[in-house]
Amino acid sequence: MESRIVYMDNNATTMMAPEVVSAMAKAEAQVYGNASSMHTFGRKAAALVEDARGKVAKLLDCNAEEITFTSGASEANNTVFMIAADLIKKGRGSRIVTTTIEHPSIMETVKYLRSLGIHVDQAPVDQEGRVRLDSLKQLLGPDVVLVSVMTGNNETGTIQEIEQISKMAHACGALMHTDATQAIGKIPVSCKKWDLDYLSCSGHKFYGPKGVGVLYAKKGSPFVPFVHGGEQEHGRRAGTYNTTAIYGLGIAAELAEKNIKDEHDRLWEMREHLRKGIIENVPNVVVNGCQEHCLPGTLDVSFPTAEGESILLLLDMYGIAVSTGSACATGSLEPSYVLLAGGLDVELAHGSIRFSLGRYNTMEDVDYVIKVLPPIIKRLRDLSTR
Repeated sequence: MESRIVYMDNNATTMMAPEVVSAMAKAEAQVYGNASSMHTFGRKAAALVEDARGKVAKLLDCNAEEITFTSGASEANNTVFMIAADLIKKGRGSRIVTTTIEHPSIMETVKYLRSLGIHVDQAPVDQEGRVRLDSLKQLLGPDVVLVSVMTGNNETGTIQEIEQISKMAHACGALMHTDATQAIGKIPVSCKKWDLDYLSCSGHKFYGPKGVGVLYAKKGSPFVPFVHGGEQEHGRRAGTYNTTAIYGLGIAAELAEKNIKDEHDRLWEMREHLRKGIIENVPNVVVNGCQEHCLPGTLDVSFPTAEGESILLLLDMYGIAVSTGSACATGSLEPSYVLLAGGLDVELAHGSIRFSLGRYNTMEDVDYVIKVLPPIIKRLRDLSTR
């Protein structure tokens, strides 16, 4: 059988765009001053930081001064929840509302806040992984300080109705936050149109460097620094600027903003070709998540009687990199909580594989997966029945 390298784990991380690598290498060699310093070297570094801030603001449809650079979306998410906790401590409300399918950086923060005695409610989702708006509405009230709902799910790709949820949150006086990490560069994201108070994202999810991300905070929204120290980022996030990475993030944001429609359409075409190819060539499969409101490059499929970890490892032997929500991939023996939250049974959740396509995948990659996958599933199913 033909052998090739096919990377379909872009929801975990993307390779840096060549344009980003080139720009960062040039900046690293020429701009090494501390961006907080007032001398010429510092001003050159600061200029790169501000250039990136403007590019990110254009991508997110917001004002540049509303952008704070962080180490990634996990830090940004933690910052927002700690802002909410601070408001609760000050008597501004008593509850936070989020969902049952958020990223672990929110799910684990919820556990931590609950251990401190802070009340956090989690809205359920339907079988397609979309937030039940009727249930969410019942959870809202004047005592809610923050509503946090991710834009697009990292496992199933299901897209939430953020603009409508934002209106619901504001109607009861709550602040609105979305973790838009998986959506950036794939679908239009607008802080202004959605009337967001906070938004989080990470550079490495849209072909930028790792270790740098963004927290959007609407002008006038409450803010408490998560990292204390110096006066960087107007006192909102201490620490010496990672100038080169921030600059690379800006280049990645510029590319994403310019190419978003073409990228969306191309990813969706490949995703649909893969989905149809799997359904036509592998019997008894279940496609997870919402197929209408879905991130264009994400396809999550369950293969009954075949373990996700085994599928992943056998695909890897053929040079195909994918992800699974259980055991081997996460270090946990539990199946994906995201899939279980949508009502999928444990067996199907254990047999799930996430294919996440990206900018550098080709239709030939997709055809290769369609060729390799069916005999792997048959082999595993034959073993399970012996």
